[in-house]
Amino acid sequence: MGNSLKLTALEPETLVSLLKRCGGKHFTPELLQKDIDSGAPVNSDGTVNFLEYIAWVIMEMNDADESE
Repeated sequence: MGNSLKLTALEPETLVSLLKRCGGKHFTPELLQKDIDSGAPVNSDGTVNFLEYIAWVIMEMNDADESE
């Protein structure tokens, strides 16, 4: 299983690539870094848990909708 992904510990570049392949055409490393700077969860080793990150994005979107 040399090509398996560990969704709980993705390198930021891998997460960006995965999200682009899933339809996030405009997702960039800079956007990910902006999210991290804004409080998106990151593991202590600098990797990102895919599920925690997506949950964070959804929470942020919900918060933005409620403030409108």
